[in-house]
Amino acid sequence: MAAANATTEERKCPIETVIHVLGGKWKPTILWHLLDATRRFSELEKMIPEITQKMLAQHLRELEADGLVVRTVYPTVPPKVEYALSEYGITLVPVMQAMCNWGEVHQTSAWKPTEVARAING
Repeated sequence: MAAANATTEERKCPIETVIHVLGGKWKPTILWHLLDATRRFSELEKMIPEITQKMLAQHLRELEADGLVVRTVYPTVPPKVEYALSEYGITLVPVMQAMCNWGEVHQTSAWKPTEVARAING
């Protein structure tokens, strides 16, 4: 049975892996806000006002479990916790920038594929 699962995993589309890791409404947004700075939980809450505390905490835990985010707890009173991209998470920077570029073009165009392609490809 393990061999059958390995075969299925080997055939898995790489996009499925990306969706599994970055899936969810808020994960890309959280990562985007961590691209340029280390952030505290409360900062992320303010930057993403639509997200609930529960969902933010859940997504941060998942991103940490996937090795994309590092959580640092400082022994202070009150406790200070910061989140930052890990070295592995930094490998997503070009992906996030490409997504941002595509999103900007998509927002400003009338969704004409040829114009979008021209804007992206120069």
